[in-house]
Amino acid sequence: MLFRQLEYFVAVAREKHFARAAEACYVSQPALSIAIAKLERELNVTLINRGHTFEGLTPEGERLVVWAKRILAEHDAFKAEVAVMQSGITGTLRLGTGPTVSTTTGLPVAAFCAMHPLARVKVSSRLSSAELVRQLRDFELDAAIAHFGPDDREGLELLPLYEEQYVLLVSGEHLVPAKPTITWAEAAQLPLALLTPDMRFRQFIDDAFESCGAVGTPQVETDSVASLCAHVATGAWASVVPHTWLNAMPMAGGTRAVRLVEPDGRAQISVAIQAATPGSVAARAFLNVVAGLSLDEVFLPERPDLTPVYAGAQEPYDRQDEAPYDRQPVGVRGAG
Repeated sequence: MLFRQLEYFVAVAREKHFARAAEACYVSQPALSIAIAKLERELNVTLINRGHTFEGLTPEGERLVVWAKRILAEHDAFKAEVAVMQSGITGTLRLGTGPTVSTTTGLPVAAFCAMHPLARVKVSSRLSSAELVRQLRDFELDAAIAHFGPDDREGLELLPLYEEQYVLLVSGEHLVPAKPTITWAEAAQLPLALLTPDMRFRQFIDDAFESCGAVGTPQVETDSVASLCAHVATGAWASVVPHTWLNAMPMAGGTRAVRLVEPDGRAQISVAIQAATPGSVAARAFLNVVAGLSLDEVFLPERPDLTPVYAGAQEPYDRQDEAPYDRQPVGVRGAG
């Protein structure tokens, strides 16, 4: 059995099409078919149901694809570890995030690249939480930054990164007069633009509305962070976003953020990698770097006695319960 045969077989299982699989593997279709047929003879099983087209995997094929992904991942990890011993981490870290969390990945990625300057990072930033977990378990991602629920933890190693809070993003004072806070019940009455329901962050928003007996019915739903901000900037809609956006994204025009209260919702953002050992060398190195960061401090004001409630103000507030969000550029504290 050759690694090449397993690679071809995994490609067919993924693409569900022989020609597309051959193209993905940069070989001719006959060469791919011959290699898989040889694999079946060596194992003495039929792996693929064949007709005029691909008709799915046999039960034996379904089991082999799980083992094949694991074997190939371990093979890649071994090659990466040998490379690290020779010249440091030089491979590519495949990092996944959801749309809302994507605005904060720059800080841990910057710390990782500073520690491992020869490494590269590929970020996929429009994945749902379910898809992030699937790709981690299928060795398609090395690491992911997201909200992970209790059902997501099997087979993964998690490290808490920071705690996410929620703010109402509005533009001008047409929808919401200038004030430091707004309740979730009040926010539910506004014309809203929100992320799509498949996003974990949207599920937190719906739960917060429900907990106070309200229902937030968005007029606009989008899977794009940029689109969400563009809709809010028109002044016609408000949106619920993480407080971390205020550090990473410029506030256009009169766009401001108002802290949401009653309830004071929060969610834990964590980094996850495969729990299998030895696993991806790049993933383990990324986790080690992230463990040295203090992102909760980065995303909150310097003075711990001030609660961040407002952004976009021209002058700071004097009252402690109306302190503005710290909008100054931030760096990575505690890196390395």
